[in-house]
Amino acid sequence: MGNTVVMARRKSLPVDKKIAFVAADKKGPTAAWETFLAGISIGKAVLEYRKKCNIFMQGEPAESMFFLRRGKVKLSVSSLEGKEAIVGTLGSGEFFGEGCLAGQPLRVATAISVGDCTIIKVEKPAMARMLREEQGLAEMFVTHLLTRNIRYEADLIDQLFNSGEKRLARMLLLLSHFGKESMTETVVPGISQEILAQMVGTTRSRINFFMNKFRKLGFIDYNSREMTVHSGLRSVVLSD
Repeated sequence: MGNTVVMARRKSLPVDKKIAFVAADKKGPTAAWETFLAGISIGKAVLEYRKKCNIFMQGEPAESMFFLRRGKVKLSVSSLEGKEAIVGTLGSGEFFGEGCLAGQPLRVATAISVGDCTIIKVEKPAMARMLREEQGLAEMFVTHLLTRNIRYEADLIDQLFNSGEKRLARMLLLLSHFGKESMTETVVPGISQEILAQMVGTTRSRINFFMNKFRKLGFIDYNSREMTVHSGLRSVVLSD
């Protein structure tokens, strides 16, 4: 028989961990998640990926989920005819691959690092156990998934009803995590126009046209390594 690890079931976080979590939560959701994930000693690994690395591939067994500590990841789906579409873009502080928790046997998408990434891999049994035992973690996780689902619905509406120009502007704001209260310039690590074209659902030539237009209007600045997004870009999304 294989080795069996027996762990005592905890009803709630110890006082010292509760204090640590509250302090981490004030620093932002990423710090709060890392405080929770630090409580997993078995079934967890911290992984480093370079740009354009496959984290998992469509059709592979779904036996673990991932937390993106640093960097960006894109989720793409390929058809039997070889057509590829990007169905999601994730930033620091987000989970992906969580379908395994709902009984998903195989990956329905391929996860690829957009740039250098630091990722925490958590095996399905370890995460399922934490969600059962820690009410605070379960509540945060549900909120996280609902928030992302709302964003995906907005993405679908954007794809169906908005022009390519508006879709690109919205995508750049999402990639830079530009919130409603953001006023300062926000930097996005280098993302090629080919990738942007896949994300937006248009051609590279159209992306190039809109990027040049945004730059001339002073909404963005970019080079091969990074892009700076200015608050004026929001006017494109808000225009009728």
